[in-house]
Amino acid sequence: MVPIFIASNTGFSGRTFISLGLAMKLIEQGFKVGYLKPIGPVPIKKGKAVYDADALFIKETLGLEEPLDVISPFVQTYESQTLLFEGGIGNVRKIILDAFRSFKKKDFVIIGGASDLFEGALLGANALSLVNDMKASLLMVEPWRGEASADVLFGASQLLGDRFGGGIINKVSVSAVNYVKETVRPFLEKKGVKVFGVFAKDRALEAVSIRQLNDILNGKVVCCEDRLDEFVENFSVGAMDVDSALAHFRRMQNKAVITGAHRSDIQLAAMETSTRCIILTGGLTSNDVVIGKAQAKGIPIISVVDDTFTTIDKIEVRLGKTSIREKRKVERVKEMMDIEFDMKRFLKSMK
Repeated sequence: MVPIFIASNTGFSGRTFISLGLAMKLIEQGFKVGYLKPIGPVPIKKGKAVYDADALFIKETLGLEEPLDVISPFVQTYESQTLLFEGGIGNVRKIILDAFRSFKKKDFVIIGGASDLFEGALLGANALSLVNDMKASLLMVEPWRGEASADVLFGASQLLGDRFGGGIINKVSVSAVNYVKETVRPFLEKKGVKVFGVFAKDRALEAVSIRQLNDILNGKVVCCEDRLDEFVENFSVGAMDVDSALAHFRRMQNKAVITGAHRSDIQLAAMETSTRCIILTGGLTSNDVVIGKAQAKGIPIISVVDDTFTTIDKIEVRLGKTSIREKRKVERVKEMMDIEFDMKRFLKSMK
């Protein structure tokens, strides 16, 4: 069994994307693969028990045979946090390691680590300790942040020594991809840091479904509930005159338009362009003409109680932090791994 610990030093780096993509590539090559999420940060109820949302999604996507209480042995909840600070929590490290040992018949086990190397330290189960306990190779996923990203990858290699398997540079802006591939990657390689892939920011993965958007905004769907699984890639605020708005809307594809409920002119103009949904602020809805046209075109309208500024703020907080826990994104994950991940070199380095 070869354990691969997927870690990062910041949240929303793309660990789940890499974990899922790597598992799919390994399975494609005939390997027996397991997945373990030692500490689950996103609780979700399945039956009467609570598991991690990523663990549940990956189990179902890959058709893994192990039960969820093995794949997701410990989940962070309000109750577990309270027990931790009151000194009443059990031996989490032992629970995790017992689950890990049940994968001994697998060729590879992908371990989905936390958002930094020290998260879980109070539980005795941070990345540094688990990597040593599991005798795993750590694969560091680092979203491109300029020079700081090179520091993180080199620093992790120095800190982990032989346990550092290599790095992946993720979410690189299109304008910086060539620079990262042709300058940064060779520089790190000379420093002894293996870089198995450089991934550009991808619209399909960064996009948010209308359903997710509605959940984020705690909105009310006015029409077209059957279209909530469409994806929004851009956002536009309709606060200008209608002629300016129409010219602006035509330049943006697959967008959500945020505007006041009273601006029916903006709403009608938006529906003449590539608009995936319309978000009405202020807690009101639109008139029958707008709703009728939206139904005819299959464009959901969402009403939210917040004002436009608050609505935009909520969306901006979540931009770039959307989940891949949507089946329509899975194929894109596989495509990107096929193109950018150096699988041959990775397998050779893991022997």
